Amino acid sequence: MEVLKEKVEEEEAAEREEAAQRAERGEKIMRPPEVQVRKEETSMTQEMLRDLEKKLSEIEVADPGRPSIITKDTIDTSKLPLSYQSNTLKEEHLLQVADNFSLQYSQLCPDRVPLFLHPLNECEVPKFMSTTIRPTLMPYPELYSWDGCAQFVADFLSMVPLSDPLKPPSHLYSSTTVLKYQKGNCFDFSTLLCSMLIGSGYDAYCVNGYGSQDLCHMDLTREVCPLTVKPKKTVQEKEKAPPKKYSVKPPRDLSSKFEQEQEMKKQEEIKAEEERRLTEEEARLQELENANPDPLHGLRVHSWVLVLSGKREVPESFFIDPLTARSYSIEDNHFLGIESLWNHKNYWINMQDCWNCCKDLVFDLGDPVRWEYLLLGTDKPQLSTTEEDDNDLNDDDDEENLGNEEEDMSFDMPYSWVEQIEISPETFETRCPNGKKVIQYKRAKLEKWTPYINSNGLVCRLSTYEDLECTKTLEIKEWYQNREDTLELKHINVVTGLNTDYFKPGHPQALRVHSYRSMKPETDRVMEFYETARVDGLIKREETPKTMTEYYQGRADFLSYRHVYFGPRVKKLALSSAESNPRPMVKITERFSRNPAKPADEDVAERVFLILEERIQLRYHCREDRITASKREFLRRTEVDSKGNKVIMTPDMCITFEVEPMEYTKKLLYQYEAMIQLKNEEKLSRHQAWESELEVLEILKLREEEEEAHTLTISIYDTKRNEKSKEYREAMERVMHEEHLRQVEAQLDYLAPFLAQLPPGEKLTRLQAVRFKDECLSDFKQRLIDKANLIQARFEKETQELQKKQQWYQENQVTLTTEDEDSYLSYCSQAMFRIRILEQRLNRHKELAPLKYLALEEKLHKDPRLV
Repeated sequence: MEVLKEKVEEEEAAEREEAAQRAERGEKIMRPPEVQVRKEETSMTQEMLRDLEKKLSEIEVADPGRPSIITKDTIDTSKLPLSYQSNTLKEEHLLQVADNFSLQYSQLCPDRVPLFLHPLNECEVPKFMSTTIRPTLMPYPELYSWDGCAQFVADFLSMVPLSDPLKPPSHLYSSTTVLKYQKGNCFDFSTLLCSMLIGSGYDAYCVNGYGSQDLCHMDLTREVCPLTVKPKKTVQEKEKAPPKKYSVKPPRDLSSKFEQEQEMKKQEEIKAEEERRLTEEEARLQELENANPDPLHGLRVHSWVLVLSGKREVPESFFIDPLTARSYSIEDNHFLGIESLWNHKNYWINMQDCWNCCKDLVFDLGDPVRWEYLLLGTDKPQLSTTEEDDNDLNDDDDEENLGNEEEDMSFDMPYSWVEQIEISPETFETRCPNGKKVIQYKRAKLEKWTPYINSNGLVCRLSTYEDLECTKTLEIKEWYQNREDTLELKHINVVTGLNTDYFKPGHPQALRVHSYRSMKPETDRVMEFYETARVDGLIKREETPKTMTEYYQGRADFLSYRHVYFGPRVKKLALSSAESNPRPMVKITERFSRNPAKPADEDVAERVFLILEERIQLRYHCREDRITASKREFLRRTEVDSKGNKVIMTPDMCITFEVEPMEYTKKLLYQYEAMIQLKNEEKLSRHQAWESELEVLEILKLREEEEEAHTLTISIYDTKRNEKSKEYREAMERVMHEEHLRQVEAQLDYLAPFLAQLPPGEKLTRLQAVRFKDECLSDFKQRLIDKANLIQARFEKETQELQKKQQWYQENQVTLTTEDEDSYLSYCSQAMFRIRILEQRLNRHKELAPLKYLALEEKLHKDPRLV
């Protein structure tokens, strides 16, 4: 204590000088506690020490570097359910069982740390660990696998370190509260992840144990980012075709074997030097890491999730770190020991030695020697006893033991006190706290954003660096979502300057991959396309300042390859482009796939147009039973000479090599027709190459516009963000409401037919108002009279029909059958009913008509439009 040391400064002058000298050498000295206490007692009384201790205890030192955590002051416990604020009788019984178990455990294993059984929840109520797990199956397909659940928990929550790294937390909040505030410690992470995994069908358990410093602090600076690890390519060995009996032997190798051996030695030396350099670098980094050992190694408390094999086709058991969503083998060195583990049904204590971390642990939870369970009603199978032990057991003892077991197994784990875990679609989409999360890896930095939070649709960025300090950037990868141009990934190589854009299906130009160094035309670039979305079957286009190569697939003309070599422009314009001043084509090479409908000697395999030399070279496909292919070369000349005379086809204009010469191919007419056809195809090829240049310019212009606009697409089902559909829907509702109001007003306005006689915009005069009033009253009076006459006419009609029926009955009464009499009586009954109803309606109309007339007259008198 500094105050006490100042009090005895005179008595310890010699010791202070010695301590100062040692401090300069980086040493520290501690006095024996007995001597210090003795001297403090001689210099200060007990009352002074108590007063000083009281004053020092009142001083509170805040830790500014520790992030804020959830406390009872930040939670409104009044709104929490009753299960959060109190325990049921069954839960109280379970707590008593747990306390009794903990007491026996501490007596039998005094060297072990106290069990972590029932921490306090957000309402300061003790809750058993297993009842805090609430198995829940989420309604999202991504959260049905363990990696999807782990990634969501790691992205959605912010990690808060334990207040004491050597002890488990005193509070364990519910998963609903943790999801609400989006923060928690490793135990909160594990509880939420375990609840989701058990709900998805996994055999998952929360683990209370000890981890490395990097694992507890969520420090990934020594780990390699998973996105930077390239998947291993499986090389499939091609089956070598059996050699043909009469195949041509390869030429003899005349190169020097001594030079080859020297070159191999040189390559091996270079490779060994590179491996040695990498080994030294790794050793140096390992020394730097080991230079600062963790003083609390093996003592830091950590919680993670154990997934046992068996369910959901899990082949072998593994650990999941909920802070980073990474999976580890159960033999990984990051996990130094296990104290206990639990799920929603039981609680197990590890009775195995963890001297070799978790490598030698056996996760057979049914073995009571290795794992001591709290409740007997575990779903794990018990180890079976040997047959000799079974024969020695007495039947009476079995019956008594069976009764005791049934009595013990009658108590099972209470239902979870936590409410149903719910994740709304907005919450599931948000993922990262505050919309962004940054993870630092070894020579890499990973940044994640919530969708739609960036105007360009950026959701993830991975930056890789050359050094450990992350100062020299090597490459950048950016992932996008909801882009209107279907851009999915942008790969930027900072060293070479190569940019590669990857697109999803749906781009206007069917782009799949675009690699470039500059967006200027006639530079190095590679474009790959979705061939099924294009009519011409183009799958790839490579362009350089002097060449353009295109690859095709699935064309009707079997074209698979086109290579165009350009020459320098004749005129140097200020704005030179393919449209205004196209580059002159020097050579066009086209290759074709095999057409099975033609013979091999007539099916062209390669066609070369030497434009400046005015030559056309053809190479045909080779037959399977031949070792050479036919060739033909045409010396293309102008159709007329300098004097205007027509040039005649001569034999020297066609040079032919045929494997099997044919008579018709030697004729000049055949050669002339072939040359004319090749001229037309040359024009077509040049035109298609020119169109390809224009298409490249169009794509580059479109990409520049898309990068400037970077418009995002919003689903029609996303009513929250889709402003266009929202505005359209509100406008339609407003129009429909106004139309409904107009219809209602038109139906209720009794003066509408009369006011319609006035011209638009003209005011109503007094004479017109009196005339409209009289017309309205007379019209209403006429309607009342017409209604009375209609009821009277129907009454008289029914009466006449009834009288006619009665007269008919009187005339034919003797000859009527029983059925006729029944039908007559039924008709009379219905007719009398209709006559009586009409009579009542007529009487009522006569009573109400004068009243309705007076009411209308009074209403017209009070109408402001007729005043």
